[in-house]
Amino acid sequence: MTDAEILRKAESNEGLTVDEIKRYQQLVKPQKHVYGKYGTLKRKYLEDKGVDWVIANLPEYLHGIDEQAERMYDVLYEKLSKNPLYKRTGEFMEDYRRLTAMQQMIDEEILHELIYTEEVL
Repeated sequence: MTDAEILRKAESNEGLTVDEIKRYQQLVKPQKHVYGKYGTLKRKYLEDKGVDWVIANLPEYLHGIDEQAERMYDVLYEKLSKNPLYKRTGEFMEDYRRLTAMQQMIDEEILHELIYTEEVL
């Protein structure tokens, strides 16, 4: 059986023999998806809850989570940068402490709103 016939047979959901399955797996390599920090955290959370299989297009969903988190980070950073608690003072250590505190606050908000939620899609 040729490679084209095996691919056609697999796409039409016809039964494949063990040898055909092995050949198909060689022909069609699984696609590895790489996610950002928040997409990876959400994937792990969904796996732990056992609901990752419920989402029809999981890679697209997780990439969407990364994009939402990035937009949320930008909006919160812009908003908190105007707060006097996080304004720069000119002293390196104090500015670093303020920046770190702001980043931690933003990270916690993103985790609370996007990652560790029961809502799926």
